[in-house]
Amino acid sequence: MNIALIGSGGREHALCSSILESKLCKKIVCIPGNAGTSKIATNIDINFLDFKKLLKILKLNKIDLVIIGPEEPLVKGIVDFLNKHKIRVFGPNKFAAKLEGSKAFMKNLCKKNKIPTAAFKICKNKKDVQNFILKNSLPLVIKADGLAAGKGVTICKSHKQIMRITNEIFKGKFKSSKKLVLEEFIVGEEVSYFLIVDKFNYKFFGSAQDHKRVGEKDTGPNTGGMGAYSPAPIMNKKLEFKIIKKIVEPTLRALRKSNNPYRGFLYVGLMIKNNEPYLIEYNIRMGDPECQVIIPRLKTDLLNVINKAASDKLNQIIISWKKIKSMTIVLCSKGYPGKYSKKKPIKNLNNFKLNKNIFIYHAGTKFENGEYLSYGGRVLNITGTGNFFKDLRKKIIKTIKILNWKHGFFRKDIGWRVINK
Repeated sequence: MNIALIGSGGREHALCSSILESKLCKKIVCIPGNAGTSKIATNIDINFLDFKKLLKILKLNKIDLVIIGPEEPLVKGIVDFLNKHKIRVFGPNKFAAKLEGSKAFMKNLCKKNKIPTAAFKICKNKKDVQNFILKNSLPLVIKADGLAAGKGVTICKSHKQIMRITNEIFKGKFKSSKKLVLEEFIVGEEVSYFLIVDKFNYKFFGSAQDHKRVGEKDTGPNTGGMGAYSPAPIMNKKLEFKIIKKIVEPTLRALRKSNNPYRGFLYVGLMIKNNEPYLIEYNIRMGDPECQVIIPRLKTDLLNVINKAASDKLNQIIISWKKIKSMTIVLCSKGYPGKYSKKKPIKNLNNFKLNKNIFIYHAGTKFENGEYLSYGGRVLNITGTGNFFKDLRKKIIKTIKILNWKHGFFRKDIGWRVINK
């Protein structure tokens, strides 16, 4: 099969690496890809949001299956467009993509289908916000309605902070958001639960816990993710049963009723309180950096799994997992998630020797004139597999120190929840 993989992050490098191991894969093109994928596949540097240009590239390369990595093309209807042009694609359609594309849509779906989630108010103006504040105690969580690259959520500890964030959102800080969701703050343990879904079936596709805050001890502003580990130790069979019966199945049933059955990866973002799951968010794709810790644990041929799901034949396959643990630490550009410099050379990456069971997945990188350059806030994902999270963190941090990239920073406490117990 000829595969096209859409995206340019660490998630896509991890997916690309795994897909290449499949006997089903004849060739893979990454659109646009990054420095990491350029070494193992063919990068085509075009704007994947230009669907017409993308279609020409797909036809020229005789692509048999398109796999969508990030959320933005899904929310903008890439699946509907490619289906219309008879190009086989794996991912949810534009309607189902609203699970992530609109926090208001997701919350209304929860309310209608009695899915456990935080109490909320969809606010279209400041008066809506003020009314909710009067009836609820602090802290409160404020979320931009549309896509915000993982940076549209703020936990607010004062009314002043709520009004400041409200003003920013209504003034267009996140262009896709003309309204916001204000909700109660649930105290618990966060976990990411993944599924691969076709029109009729779904299968478990790993669990993970990530660190969204930029600072150690989970402080500072939200990011796209500073690190993750898998599997999530909090998961157990009783909890998983509740997640499926109370959250996943009602959601998939509601989408099928609307004649928009879900097909793709589904990321269920949860808060666990007293062993009860509450839906925090849905993402319509693999998480980043969670994908980078789940894929190394996958035993089954990834491309075969995706190909079956794209054909609505998930019931024909069993997904198996290696009995190992995995962790990744994200090396970021200094200044992230605020302003940061680009095109900073990563000098020691050339001919860098990795220890066994340590991988480097590229995210915001390009390879130009014989050297690796940083092109994003999150630059590299240093990932390891083994038996103990504590040992993994030591090995990863040792690798980062040897790499010695002076323009970057990272969190040294990834996995604190499981390591410090």
